[in-house]
Amino acid sequence: MGLRHWAYFGLLAFVGFERLLELYISKRNQKRMAGRGIRKIPEPRFYWMIVVHTALLVGAGLEVWLLRRPFLLWLAVPMMVIFLLAQAMRVWVVRVMAGHWNAEVMDSTQLGVVTGGPFRWVRHPNYVAVVAEFISIPLLHTAWITAVAGSLADLWVLRSRIDVEDEVLLSSPVYRAAMGSKPRFIPRFF
Repeated sequence: MGLRHWAYFGLLAFVGFERLLELYISKRNQKRMAGRGIRKIPEPRFYWMIVVHTALLVGAGLEVWLLRRPFLLWLAVPMMVIFLLAQAMRVWVVRVMAGHWNAEVMDSTQLGVVTGGPFRWVRHPNYVAVVAEFISIPLLHTAWITAVAGSLADLWVLRSRIDVEDEVLLSSPVYRAAMGSKPRFIPRFF
């Protein structure tokens, strides 16, 4: 295995560390919100989300290592650009949402409605970033099986997650007035 392999495995480890950090931030925000009487919404597929995110990182590493996937610069460069844009979007979302941000669904509408940052244009910018990551991370090193299987599994989990989240958020008249007319994922610029 060469330097490119180790660099890729390092990137996978970095993303794994990032996910653990996000779970820490999430738990901290959950405690703060629970102290204000905000409840966590039961979500049937949350633990599947953790499994799918973990499986993407492990699967991509194993596919590259065991199936000796080549590093193709012409594919890696655009995938790295997509990955970096997705990372920027995720950081932007977490910063803009601040104490609202959570890995689990919580009815935080009593704290107000976040309408700044990427929420000016869409209701779920974080999920756009997640979908982009699920495609770009494996394809950085041509792990196409993981990209396809991981993306399909992620879409299965996200579909349920977004339905739960929308049901909670759109039940708030304040949220519905501020965000109800905005598209879920793709901005309408025209």
